Amino acid sequence: MSYMPEPKSLDHLLAQVSRLHHERARAQFSALGLHRGQPPLLLALQEHEGRTHTELADVLHVTPATMTRMVQRLECAGFVQRQPDPNDQRVSRVFLTEKGRQTAERLQALFRTLDEETFTGLSPEEQATLHRLLLCVRDNLLRTAHFAAEDPP
Repeated sequence: MSYMPEPKSLDHLLAQVSRLHHERARAQFSALGLHRGQPPLLLALQEHEGRTHTELADVLHVTPATMTRMVQRLECAGFVQRQPDPNDQRVSRVFLTEKGRQTAERLQALFRTLDEETFTGLSPEEQATLHRLLLCVRDNLLRTAHFAAEDPP
């Protein structure tokens, strides 16, 4: 294990934990042939196939242009396929391929393993407390981001 200095603040500790979790997840996704932003798209399609690019962009909170690039990359890798909407030929709907379905199933197992690795040693009560505290931190950051977006330059 590589050395990591003792954090001097909660903010620093949160950054360390986020970075370590991100690196572990990235390595696991890479083993499946995926990049960090792609698993949520596969899981959204596993939940409900046949969504349009716009619907997927809304669900995943990304721009339509970003979603188009994500779909194109996953299509080139054989995870998804686009089909024209039967009622509007200008619109395409996105579906998982068999490879995409199998990978989405593997992602479910990967996320369970990642949770176990991340939260081992914490009781269910401690996990519930951590969940509540992290939601509070997230809400604080969302509120700050919302106000910052409204502030004039």
